[in-house]
Order: sequence, then structure tokens, then C-alpha cells
Amino acid sequence: MLFATPRPTTELLAELAQLDDLRRRLAERAGASAGPWLGPLRRQVRATSAESSIEIEGYRVPRGEQVGLVSGGEAPAADDDRMALACYGRAMDHVGVMAADPGFRWVERVILDLHFDACHFQRSRSPGQYRTGGIEVTAPDGGTPAFVGPAAGEVRGLMGEVVAWLDDGDLDAHVAVRAAMAHLHVVSVHPFGDGNGRIARIVQSLVLARDALVAPELGSIEEYLHRHTDAYYATLQAVQGGSYRPERDATPWVAFCVKAHIDQAQSRLALIEEAGARWSTLEGIVERHGWPDRIVSALEQSVFASTDRGAYASEAGVSLATASADFRRLLDAGWVTQLGSGRSTRYEASDALKAEIARVLGG
Repeated sequence: MLFATPRPTTELLAELAQLDDLRRRLAERAGASAGPWLGPLRRQVRATSAESSIEIEGYRVPRGEQVGLVSGGEAPAADDDRMALACYGRAMDHVGVMAADPGFRWVERVILDLHFDACHFQRSRSPGQYRTGGIEVTAPDGGTPAFVGPAAGEVRGLMGEVVAWLDDGDLDAHVAVRAAMAHLHVVSVHPFGDGNGRIARIVQSLVLARDALVAPELGSIEEYLHRHTDAYYATLQAVQGGSYRPERDATPWVAFCVKAHIDQAQSRLALIEEAGARWSTLEGIVERHGWPDRIVSALEQSVFASTDRGAYASEAGVSLATASADFRRLLDAGWVTQLGSGRSTRYEASDALKAEIARVLGG
């Protein structure tokens, strides 16, 4: 037995209509007519979404490394934090492929493989395999468990129900509602030894991505969930009631997720507007200096987070020697500052560049 998809209230229907309008606008702004800033922005957003999801579970990656790790441009060091981010990026790559596959079908192997992608660095936790023992979610105060998952012997049967529902259940429900229910189903079965929150959020993103209105990274809500982690867990646990009790009402959870989508869509629209204005500002700087157009990418990377010559060379399609020369130009002109030296050298926007962008954006 699974949680029933709740009938939308009048308030929820109004919020879904608002969300549909926001998503249409987002699709238009990020469509074919978008400027050259869209590619870098999508990579940045993809990295922050992945980072937000793993940070919910306590992983932390040093600032400036996120884009390279999520994109596969940097080989992760052998520590759990960086591996968690790189693996999450790999899983979201898989989401993008499956979202675009016209022959895609939901089967158990989809969820198992996504779990392997996201958690394969945790070899002791059997990535890609259902758990064989009991599982509990520890309460913040260390007292009574916040949630006790169903017995291991029930997991495969319940996940079979989840997959059957994903494939053809409640297909007339709004995609944001179906995605929220997918998240709830997976995290409530808690089918894995670890990574259940991550895989539930990834499955939610795949449901959304299959809708194909906006790119996966633009339609996800991981950043909102990270900013509101306490409310995220509290709402989920209130609906679950401490154990697997699918007879309970899922309305509060769906309402929470829809509000998250509205907030995230509004943030994404603002981010896109800022990205266009910022790119134009950077183009102006490069033009004034008479530099090659490619250097706009170096400036953009330095503004979002610290970057290095490898990340810039990869995006701009130039050699490492050319990348070094370009950053020397930016350093000499005072538009970036250097962090570290040798192989660990990174570059970030200078105060002068930040001030110029703030002036244009009215900040």
C-alpha cells in the first residue's frame, strides 16, 4: 500500500496555476532565444543544486570546487565530501539522459542504478542494492527515532508498487504533485542502507525532468529544501507519523513542495535576469580592453565562485597556456585576485569587479 495522492484543495489549485505561469516564463527565458550566458548559468545552477542536496545530509565541499566536481571536470579527491558531490552530479547526468529518452519506462533498475550513481563511493552501504536490515532515522535530540522504516522483507514489494505507480499511477495529476509524491514514496519506504534522502530528491527531479518543460537543474527544488531543511524534515515527519503509515494524509507534504516550487521558480527567473545583465557588463569590460570574447567566460566563472585555469580552458576551448595568459591579463587589470599558487592556484572576482556588477544590478 502507498500513500494516496491527495485531491488538490482550492488553495493548492491556485498555487499550481501560479506555478504553471512561472514555469512557462522560465521556459521562455531559458529557451532557444537565450543569450550565451545560459550555458554557464545552467552549469552553475546544476552545481549549486547538487551541493544543496548533499549538504542536507552533512557533506561539505570547499567553495570554488563545486562546478568542476559536478561537471566531471575535476577528479574528486578521495574524501567523502567531494565524492558525494561528484557522484550526485553523475546521477543527475543520468537523469538528463533518461529525461530525453523517448523509450523511457520506470522500472526498479532505474532507481537502483540512480542509487548506485549517487552512492557508489559508499561501498560498505551496498550502493545499488536494497537494504537487508532494519533502518531508523535518528531524532535530533537522540531520543525516540524520528522515523522507522518498514521491515527489510517488505522493501522489494513496496518498491515494486512505487515503480508501478511511477510508470502509470495518477498520470492526470500535476507534475509537481506527482514529483512530490514520488519523493514521499521513496523516502518513506527508505529502501537503502544510506542515501535515501538523496535518491528521493533525485527521483523527484527525474519525474520533473520527464515533463520536459524546463531543464532538470532549473526545475529542481534542492536549494529551497536546503535553505529550509528544518521545515523539510518537520513536514515529512509529520506526514509519515514516525513509521510507514501510508493511510495518512499527504496533503501537507504536497503543499510544502508546491510552495517550494513557486519560490524556486521565482528565484530562477531573477537569477536568469541577473545573468543576462551580468554577462552584458562583462562583455563591456572585455570590449573596453580589446580582449578576446572568450575572456567573458573567465570573468563569469570568477564571479560565481573561485575558478582555475583548467575549468576556464575547458569551457573556452583553449589551451592551459592560453588560459594562464588570459588570467594574467585579468590580474594585471585588477578584475580578479589570485588565491594560492602552483597547481592549487585559483582566481576569484576582485572587489572592483564585484562593485561594477553590483552597480549594474542595482545592488
